[in-house]
Amino acid sequence: MDTVTIRENIMKIKSALERGNPFGEKVTLVAAIKTQTPEAINAAIEAGVDAVAENKAQEFRDKNDLLLPCPRHFIGHLQTNKVKYLVGNVELFHSCDRAELAAEIARLSVRKGIVSNILIQVNIGDEETKGGYALENAEEAFFTLTQTEGLRVKGFMAMLPDTDDEKTLRALARKMRALFDWSKTQSGDIEYLSMGMSGDYALCVEEGSNMVRLGSTIFGARDYTVKA
Repeated sequence: MDTVTIRENIMKIKSALERGNPFGEKVTLVAAIKTQTPEAINAAIEAGVDAVAENKAQEFRDKNDLLLPCPRHFIGHLQTNKVKYLVGNVELFHSCDRAELAAEIARLSVRKGIVSNILIQVNIGDEETKGGYALENAEEAFFTLTQTEGLRVKGFMAMLPDTDDEKTLRALARKMRALFDWSKTQSGDIEYLSMGMSGDYALCVEEGSNMVRLGSTIFGARDYTVKA
């Protein structure tokens, strides 16, 4: 997709998000940049996305120095042996989906003398194909991770199931919002409920998401011939 169209897409998205969510919160626009060229990503940055997010550590390493200044997030499933490439270079890890990963981010953060911001990923649809803590374990994970040296819990992330059942999607999104609201009563660091991708972000914002991760809505359909 050409850079002019990317900019036009972002202008439309930002206009739609301008009023925020029903809770009066600004909605943070994160560009999901998997397989995108530095030229396309830089066009998105210039058009005003709030952050850019990679979901492969190798792509992050390859592209990072070629991009304009913009907050860098990481949104993909992360192997523990790849954490070393990201700690200190990523402003927010969206996909802290298991204790083993949290421990490695914390260990390397302490070693570097920094604190890494994380979101706790919740498998809200209880799907076998997705990672994340089960909803019933999310509060326990929250208490553990908020007390872990080297980590700062900033909220939660979730991916809704791929279904056209709007009633189910809204019910699950509301459960995530309830969890987010509860967490704000427990910690002053909580800011983000990262929920909503290109296919469902409007619904998620309506139900209280304040951070969306958009790829194809910005860049067009992904070219799967490009190695990710």
